[in-house]
Parts: sequence; C-alpha cells; structure tokens
Amino acid sequence: MVRPNLITALFCALVLFQAASAQQNHDNGVGTHCQLLWSQPVKIVQPDYPALARQAKIQGRVSLKCVVGIDGSVEEIEVKKGHPLLIQSATEAVSKWKFKPPVFNGKAVKTEDIIDIGFQLPKEQKNKKSP
Repeated sequence: MVRPNLITALFCALVLFQAASAQQNHDNGVGTHCQLLWSQPVKIVQPDYPALARQAKIQGRVSLKCVVGIDGSVEEIEVKKGHPLLIQSATEAVSKWKFKPPVFNGKAVKTEDIIDIGFQLPKEQKNKKSP
C-alpha cells in the first residue's frame, strides 16, 4: 500500500519537473504551489496593533497569500481574509519579511505561501470597559 505522502511527493516532483522543462526564462526560477517546498522566514517583522482596532477591541487573524521571489523578498501579497482594520498593519509587516527560498535542482525557486498573522489583545485590555 502506497502512503498518501509519497503520492503527494511524487506528484509535486512531476509538476515541478514539467514546469522547469517548459520554462523559457531560467532567470525567474520555478514557481510552485507544492506543500513540500516552502520558504523559511529568516526575518520576521511583527505588525503594530492598529490603535483604532485596539480601541474597538477587534481581534482576529489576517490570512495573506504571498509570492516569495528567488531572492527571498515578498514580491506580491493578496489578502485572503481578515478584519479591515487589521489588514494594512499585517500587509505592511509581511512586506518587510525575508525568506530563505527552497532550492530545486540546485536553483532557488519562487514560492507561494500562506501567512497567517494573529492579532490578540492582552487579557487585561479585553476585560476593560471603555470610558
């Protein structure tokens, strides 16, 4: 019986091989959505908690779909979900992140990653009543 992880690995390898073979401009690297290849963050910038969101006691998660280039910089950010008062702070912080991109066939590859940024108020602020 073949394990599901092995099947996933073989499928991703096949997709990457086909993408690398079909690519005409080798300077841009190979893009991938494969779960086996992900960028490792080497510089994480924490977002500031927006004052208005803090005052309104808004908490939650902002989910961002990011394209990480072969140089490790964040090239594109697409907001998947999140409270409008939290999105700008999360986006600004993640745009400053740096990654160690994965290597495939000896070359760094462009990846697409989902980054979740959580905003949570300290317990004492959650329980405080507004004046």
